[in-house]
Amino acid sequence: MVKSKSKSKVKKSKTSKKGKKQSKQSEAPLLSLKEQLAQQRKAQKQRQELIQWLFMTLLPGILLGAIASVVAEPKMGVIAGAIIPCFALSYKYPRKALWLFLIYMPFSGTVVYTLGGSALLQLAKDGLYFPALIGLYQQCRREKKPFFVPQSLMSTLSICLVFSLLTLFFVNGLHLTGNASGQPFLQGVLGLKIFLGYVPLIFCAQHLLKSKKELLFCSRLHLGLAITCCLLGLWQYMMLKSGRCAGTDHLSGVELFKASLEARCYIGGALLYSPSQNMIRLPGTFVSPWHWGWFLIANSALTFAAAFSDSSFLWRIGGLAGMALVFVNAVICGQRIALALVPAITILLLILTGQITNLKRFIPIGVGLGLLIAIGLAMNPELVQERIDSFKSRAEASPPQAFIQEQFEWATYNTKGWLGNGLGRATNSTRTFGDVSLVETYYPKLIFEVGTIGTLAFLAFVTHLTFTTFKAKQSVRDKNLRSFGSSYWVFVLIISYNTYWYPLDTDPVAVYYWFFAGVILALPKIDRQELRKQKLVEQQDESDVQKNGKKKVSKPRIATPATS
Repeated sequence: MVKSKSKSKVKKSKTSKKGKKQSKQSEAPLLSLKEQLAQQRKAQKQRQELIQWLFMTLLPGILLGAIASVVAEPKMGVIAGAIIPCFALSYKYPRKALWLFLIYMPFSGTVVYTLGGSALLQLAKDGLYFPALIGLYQQCRREKKPFFVPQSLMSTLSICLVFSLLTLFFVNGLHLTGNASGQPFLQGVLGLKIFLGYVPLIFCAQHLLKSKKELLFCSRLHLGLAITCCLLGLWQYMMLKSGRCAGTDHLSGVELFKASLEARCYIGGALLYSPSQNMIRLPGTFVSPWHWGWFLIANSALTFAAAFSDSSFLWRIGGLAGMALVFVNAVICGQRIALALVPAITILLLILTGQITNLKRFIPIGVGLGLLIAIGLAMNPELVQERIDSFKSRAEASPPQAFIQEQFEWATYNTKGWLGNGLGRATNSTRTFGDVSLVETYYPKLIFEVGTIGTLAFLAFVTHLTFTTFKAKQSVRDKNLRSFGSSYWVFVLIISYNTYWYPLDTDPVAVYYWFFAGVILALPKIDRQELRKQKLVEQQDESDVQKNGKKKVSKPRIATPATS
């Protein structure tokens, strides 16, 4: 008798689930025939516009590609032929282009060196970004929406831009430093693009993310990119360790200690793999080990946000896996700064976001992460010990604080004039247009390029941005949204005042810093939208109860004994 009763309960639960599904389907608004036809016409119009744009851009693209293939080589012809369609479509569909820009960036190093490593390819991602930026700005103007949000940031940003332009025209343009080698003005233009070119991503992010659904898509997209790149990084290490890629261990002399493009292993760019000399510098999917190290540092915050803030349990587990993969790659990549900062940022995130007090969520994630890391350490104890010894020896030979102090003193002594020595003069990426000085810390580099006043203007801007993003994330009521904001804000805080090396000059930090600052500023609007939705649902429920009050009220059930 008990079995028959349990079977009836199962049947009731199944029927109740079916009823819920049917009720959800019935709640979905049914479109009238007129509305359906309007949607079909809109979709057809969009397809026709896409075909027209493709036709208008492919013809000149093919012509340009044919000329380039004759003048240079067929590979360059393909690249040149893709420029015009890429620019045009990015301008026409700016939001899709910006998502594609974010997806392409972690794999740009692999694409660049797979296609030959041309300097033109290094700027390929900007072919998506800049046309999309212009297109999104034009859309906002047509729709009479403000593009620069919040307006309060424009004060300090404008001051920083003014001093940068003064340096560009009066130092780079007029060669006031007395060094006229190369093309100083073009070097300055490229230096300005590297310095402030990605700042508009602050505003683009706010126009991209209009709802909680899009925020979750952004977080999960970057988690997927981090996991994919880290798995490829592990695969690259295994290929080198197994001997399928030669690395640099078979070389001699100085070549044993230099990263080389000839040693490239399937993905990424130049690498150094000389385990006999305890020298390993892996590039992952990026152009150099330096870029890969900062990708791992940035993703220590992005994967943390997914692990602790996502509303889905499965995606939180995915965030845990992402954190573990980032940590393992920080150990094997050979970059000392990644080995130091990845665990340090994770601990700082736990403290500053308050997640360490959330034991119910922290304990299973912490235990799982600890087990994964412990297994990795147990499998490669010698490798871990080598990394720790390398880090200690580097810190003892050149303490970071002493190194930074020396760089500040050198930059101050060698800066000529209050506008600096010129934009791009200490930026490695601009060496095509002229000689550059090697300055390995960020704020001394800015002092050398734009002078003390320009550096103070930039510092005022990032301080203003850090304070504004803090106020934005503090105003959010939704717990998950606020947790996302706290995770991203810690990353913004660290990068704003980090002067060790120059992450804001290189991918991906040069993109992630400005973009996720914009994501934080978008959270209050998303939070208000979620509150409005919740109120509408509550009002609808109240009206349903009032209309069908008699039907909704059910008498309490009295348990009756089972009869045989």
